[in-house]
Amino acid sequence: MMQDVVAICLPSFTPVRGVSIGVRPQSDPGASELGSDPARRIGVLISGRGSNLQALIDAIADGRLRAEIAVVIANRADAAGLARARAAGIETLTLPHRDYPTRDAFEAALVAQLRARGVALICLAGFMRLLGPTFLDAFPRAILNIHPSLLPAFPGVDAQQQAWAHGAKIAGATVHLVTGELDGGPIIVQRAVPVEEDDTPDTLAARILDVEHQIYPEAVALMLDGGWTIEGRRFRRGPR
Repeated sequence: MMQDVVAICLPSFTPVRGVSIGVRPQSDPGASELGSDPARRIGVLISGRGSNLQALIDAIADGRLRAEIAVVIANRADAAGLARARAAGIETLTLPHRDYPTRDAFEAALVAQLRARGVALICLAGFMRLLGPTFLDAFPRAILNIHPSLLPAFPGVDAQQQAWAHGAKIAGATVHLVTGELDGGPIIVQRAVPVEEDDTPDTLAARILDVEHQIYPEAVALMLDGGWTIEGRRFRRGPR
């Protein structure tokens, strides 16, 4: 999928306060044969190491995911995932949330940067900020998150620790649409991870993370391929 080198021309935009920009190289090793197909352009939001971002990058590179990552945005300048994006030739931005007077102002800046790049889908990959109406209303049914539990069990932080401490026999990971309810949107993909007798929270978390890396690209592909519907809380995939 990455045999051709494509020069990406990004839309022009006016820099706003608090934005640090890393420009995508003209000779882009991460560009896909899709070029700038707006229907398959995604934006990724991160706060930390970006291992799920790397899973998306790898899936695009080896042809499992037909998509283009248009931009990676971090709310922390020290987010390790920024280096992963730059290594793949993906444009990066840093928007420190503390540079904005309110959550609405921060979210409005995020929305402006994502819209300037024409993304069709936003993927949260360890983005440690709750999103409110300013952001959610801008991208209805177009924001994905990955969570390290079989939702609706163990929402919120430290889900792996919650499952281990509760004595759960089956843990897992979930990709879901983001709504105003914490970890409560329609479920796109889930996969179970058995809890072994000798597991610790750390060993369980490591196995769950491996599964996260498998199912996030799958869920992104389902969303981008279209044909899906939402019925109540149920996500129904399109015809295969």
